[in-house]
Amino acid sequence: MEYMDRIQAVRLFLRVVELGSFSKAAAELGVGQPAVTKQVARMENQLGARLLHRSTHGVTATEIGALYYEKCRVIAHHVEEADSVATLMQSQMRGAMRISTSVAFGRRVLGPLLMQFMRANPDLQVDLGVDDRYVDMIEQGVDVAIRMGRLADSTLGARYLGLNPWVLVASPSFVAEHGSPHKPKDLASRDCLIYSTVQGDARWHFAGASGQPESVAVRGPLRSNSLSILLEAAIAGMGVAALPRYVAQGALARGSVVPLLEAWSLPVQEIHAVYPSPRMLPLKVSGLVGWLQAQFEGEWWTRLDRPPAFSPPA
Repeated sequence: MEYMDRIQAVRLFLRVVELGSFSKAAAELGVGQPAVTKQVARMENQLGARLLHRSTHGVTATEIGALYYEKCRVIAHHVEEADSVATLMQSQMRGAMRISTSVAFGRRVLGPLLMQFMRANPDLQVDLGVDDRYVDMIEQGVDVAIRMGRLADSTLGARYLGLNPWVLVASPSFVAEHGSPHKPKDLASRDCLIYSTVQGDARWHFAGASGQPESVAVRGPLRSNSLSILLEAAIAGMGVAALPRYVAQGALARGSVVPLLEAWSLPVQEIHAVYPSPRMLPLKVSGLVGWLQAQFEGEWWTRLDRPPAFSPPA
C-alpha cells in the first residue's frame, strides 16, 4: 500500500471505530460501503491481526484494534498539523524566499526594490543571489529568478514584468574630440567599450526609425563582463558604450554621459520573473511578482533615483 493510501486508510479506520459503523463512515467520507469494508480488511491482512468485531449491531474495536486506533489517532493528528502548517505557509506573506538575478540588475534595481517590499512585509527573510551566469533554480533552491531576454521553453513558470531598453552613450569630452556618430557604421572608426557577456561577437545591432536593421562590427580598448566598469570607462572618456538604460540613467541625468544615435534603437530585452512551477505559487512569491509588475510599468528606469510608490499586495 502506498504511503498516501496508508494515510487515507488510517483516517477511514478511525471514523469506522468512532462511528461504530462501516455505512456511516462511508457516507461521511463520500465513498461506497464495500470500499470501506475492503480497505479495513486489507489493513487487517497486512497487519496479520483482526482490528474490528463485526456484528449485526455494528462494529467495535478488538483489543489490538483499540491499541491500533490510539496510535492511528496520533498519526492523523500529526498529519493534520503538517497540512495546516503547509497551508498557512502557502497563504501568508512570511518565511524565507530565495531570489536570483544578474549582478548589475540586482545591485542597481532589484536590491533597492526588495528593501521596499521587505519593509512592508517584515516577516519575510530574503536571500538575494546575484550572478551573471545561468542559475539552475531547482538545484539551487531558488523561489524566484528575474531574468532578461527571451525565455527558453521549459517547465518553469514565468510572468512578464516589463522591458529593459539599451542606450548608446559616451562622455561629452569624447564626443567633443571625436564627433557624434550619425549612423551605426560611424562606430567602426571610434573606440567602443564592449560588454563581453552579451555582445561577445563585438557586433552591435540597431533598428532605424522605420525598422530597417543595421549592424556594425566594433572594436576598442576595453572589454568587460561588468556593466558598471563599462559605464565608468565611458564617463572617463575611453569610448562609446552600449548599456542598459537602468545602468546609464544616473550618469545621463547628471550629464556625465550623453546619448548617441537617438534615431536608432538597440535591441530591447524583456524582463521576466521565473519560478520553479507555474502551479500553486506561495503567496510570498505571487505577491512579490505582482508588486514587481507594477514597479516595471512604463519608463521605470527614470524612477530609480527615488523610492517606488508602494502599496502592499492584496
